[in-house]
Amino acid sequence: MKKTTLISSGLGLRTTLFAGALLLLAPGVALASGEAVINAGDTAWIMISTALVMLMTPGLAFFYSGMVRKRNFLSTMMQSFFMLCIISLQWVLIGYTLAFGPDIGGVIGGLDFIGLRGVGMEANGTIPHIIFMLFQGMFAVITVALITGAFAERIKFSAFVIFALVWTTLVYDPLCHWVWGGGWLSNDGALDFAGGTVVHISAGVSALVFALVIGKRKGYPKESMPPHNLGWTLLGTALLWFGWFGFNAGSALAADGIAALAFVTTNTAAAAGGVAWVLIEWIRTGKPTALGAASGAVSGLVAITPGAGFVGPMSALIMGLGGGVFCYLGVSWLKPKLGYDDTLDVFGIHGIGGIWGAIATGLFATVGAKGTFFGNPGQVLIQLEGIVATVILAGVVTYVLLKILNATIGIRVTKEEEAVGLDLSQHGESGYN
Repeated sequence: MKKTTLISSGLGLRTTLFAGALLLLAPGVALASGEAVINAGDTAWIMISTALVMLMTPGLAFFYSGMVRKRNFLSTMMQSFFMLCIISLQWVLIGYTLAFGPDIGGVIGGLDFIGLRGVGMEANGTIPHIIFMLFQGMFAVITVALITGAFAERIKFSAFVIFALVWTTLVYDPLCHWVWGGGWLSNDGALDFAGGTVVHISAGVSALVFALVIGKRKGYPKESMPPHNLGWTLLGTALLWFGWFGFNAGSALAADGIAALAFVTTNTAAAAGGVAWVLIEWIRTGKPTALGAASGAVSGLVAITPGAGFVGPMSALIMGLGGGVFCYLGVSWLKPKLGYDDTLDVFGIHGIGGIWGAIATGLFATVGAKGTFFGNPGQVLIQLEGIVATVILAGVVTYVLLKILNATIGIRVTKEEEAVGLDLSQHGESGYN
């Protein structure tokens, strides 16, 4: 269930080609006596899951872009779409080896796989090593894309690109190794099935730091800044929900019962989160909103991510409800109280939802591990250790990196460029001609 690599010894070209030919003829193929076995069903499922996770980044682009003002529509979409380009390359060149290369002191992976050297069709568990690599790469892509919601409508595109590359290398890759690549959190027993700490807490905390450093949008909070197209946001929510099945169930790395369990818990938590958010705002304001339903569903998805393959459906329902409630409070109460301008509530949903999900996994885990409520009271303490480590790494590196960027090239557009909108000032085009 953990995303640890099981790298087999290198095969010669002739053996690799022969194994590939056999794979076409049989559902399961032993590469050599005593070695790992590539399973056609598992391979097909992870290839599909990789495509599903890839789709989440364009889905995020729709989700975010519908919530900004019209003049920042394309720039917000561009920030997510471009991550598919540059982070995919970063992952191939250096990211994968830092995350999943041979462990160095529990902190980082070695450079054995730099430029995908030695990463090919050989078995990694029951799937080809190279598709395991790409599946993991799609997680890196969407993680940094999540952060873009915090600084939407006011960042220089050049500063964002540099930030994304450096942040992925210094925050995501080491954290991924700590939890999934054989690092120290994995050795301590931290549970994170599909990215509660690695993806959501790291992105949420970094988003909060970014919002504090870059400052508020011009006119915020006095000026009304309503979403310009909630239809896009609902479309994005549907694509995210759809892709999340690959995100969570694909993290089983096999087409098996654990994947099926994660599939069901994912849907259950999303539904519960949507219901919880809508009910709260309905009671408080008298009107249930489409934006609330979308936000609640994503909150439930975030909350179940670390425990999708570790908990049962009823626990997933509780985790989803909690995600909807806590994230709603983060957005409607904590954000106004502290006064920061996290444009699209990345911290309120991904940071708070990820923290709740990680803790809840330590409470409710029953499959493959035991949580506090099922005979292992120490598990929740291990989960808290992972949360604290993630907050420190993401928060400190993000703060230092932003200070350096701000002192050199600057991270924020001018007041005039912000007033015109990032579509025109950063990209010279408009989404609505």
